[in-house]
Amino acid sequence: MPSILLVAHAPLATALLAVARHAYADCSRDVAAADIPATAGIDEATALVQAALQRLPGPDVLVLVDAFGATPSNAALAAVDGIHARVVTGINVPMVWRALCYGHLPLGELVTRAVDGGRQGIMQVASPRRQNQPNRPVSDDPEQHSDQ
Repeated sequence: MPSILLVAHAPLATALLAVARHAYADCSRDVAAADIPATAGIDEATALVQAALQRLPGPDVLVLVDAFGATPSNAALAAVDGIHARVVTGINVPMVWRALCYGHLPLGELVTRAVDGGRQGIMQVASPRRQNQPNRPVSDDPEQHSDQ
């Protein structure tokens, strides 16, 4: 069963870990977070990710990162060199939840499920019109009350 490491600009990774534990308390034992401070250079960030990786059990790790090309992403890519891990960028809550739901799958399949969950969690939505209620014209007249 692969472990999951969340890597992001501070404090996003820790916040996502809290959301993960809130929703899936029983399946988040093999999940860790590495917050990368804004002041961290690539060497310090890589060391933080490596330390987090060492705390995780098992040989397989799914690393979910916030933004490709940023310091957390570059640090994650440098830290996983030589270990059996996969790095996925664009982390969001649906991606984390999907990874936790399917954490029993082999690493390659888990990556696919996490990416699908993240992608499916992104959609443009609009607030719906109130149903069964007439649209009332809005007036700028301070004497006209909304209940009239």
